[in-house]
Amino acid sequence: MIGGGPAGTFAAIAARKQSPDREVRLLTEEHCEPYEKPPLSKGVLVGRSAPADAPIAGPGGLASHHVVLECHASCIRIDRAERTVVLAGARPLPYSALVIATGSLVRELPQLPVGTPRVHYLRTEADALRLNAALRDTRRLLVIGGGLIGLEVAASAAELGVAVTVLELAPRVLERVCNEAIASRIADEHRRRGVELRVGSAMASATADANEVEVVTASGERLVADTVVVGTGARPNDALAAAAGLQVRDGIVVDEYCRTSDPAIFAAGDVVRFPGPHGPVRLENWKHAQDQGIVAGKNAAGASEVYNVTPSFWSEQYGLYVQGVGWPMSGTTLVTRPLQDSAALTFDVLDGRIVGALGINVQRDMAAVRRLIERGTVIDPVALADPSQPLAAMLKR
Repeated sequence: MIGGGPAGTFAAIAARKQSPDREVRLLTEEHCEPYEKPPLSKGVLVGRSAPADAPIAGPGGLASHHVVLECHASCIRIDRAERTVVLAGARPLPYSALVIATGSLVRELPQLPVGTPRVHYLRTEADALRLNAALRDTRRLLVIGGGLIGLEVAASAAELGVAVTVLELAPRVLERVCNEAIASRIADEHRRRGVELRVGSAMASATADANEVEVVTASGERLVADTVVVGTGARPNDALAAAAGLQVRDGIVVDEYCRTSDPAIFAAGDVVRFPGPHGPVRLENWKHAQDQGIVAGKNAAGASEVYNVTPSFWSEQYGLYVQGVGWPMSGTTLVTRPLQDSAALTFDVLDGRIVGALGINVQRDMAAVRRLIERGTVIDPVALADPSQPLAAMLKR
């Protein structure tokens, strides 16, 4: 298994369970046991937790699952003819089956590339710890990108008392992942906490030195910050697969069994493009990486399971627990369920069936929504909009 994120880790554990007599080895470039990355922009960033507090494989680590973990393992080449993975230092490791779970890389801004003074990208434990240290001496933070990562960083910094401005190219924040109703609730909470949201604003140029970063927008506005965080998305880390001659198209192309164009090589997680209900698709979230990693690991060890999932994501910002589930598609009707306090819940409905939902602070309801989507239950939209009708009861009809 190549890659120490959730896809690679769960693939390794699943492969070992599927075939207990075979050696399973996980290769990671990092120095430590695979850890959960969602806390990097939240608990780790504000100093409430450390990456080591949340090992993906559990308290006993991968060893407790009888998986061999090899750290500092930089894979430089896959030799498909010899069925070996070549590590830095020209050390080859043989494989009978291989899972590639190399994840994704940050999308760099050409005006502020990685390594620019006072500019941070957030992807690893080391990135989070560097940013945590920088925020201690930061008065003005500029976050470029109003997606999930950008807003999570903004929320964490605001909790630390930092003055935060978010620069977003789109006309509103969270345009790619949330409908306007849910995004508006989240944006209002950021503004209430003192975060300044600049939407519909593009960066034209930037300069940085040891003391500050100055960004000039397309409208000519100048924004000066002590620290800048760039959260403009990610791209699949598929170069290793492409160099090995595997089929790649903005991600490693796999079939429904997570098999690549080489039948001995499987792939899972952020790095893959797989068959979705509306055509080939890539997903970048923890739940997808976990679920697809399990299928890829099992199949690499001899099983023949199909990866068929209802995708979901979550985000924590202040006291808001944001969740989404389902496949986005056009032609749906938006149904809103009025809720009290900070809670919110909307449904995308097509032909009487829920195909997607977004919620804030409705964890129990979202568990029922997932099952309603998976079962394809037909529900009257009037009932969905009525908070007096429990969603869990609709599962019994």
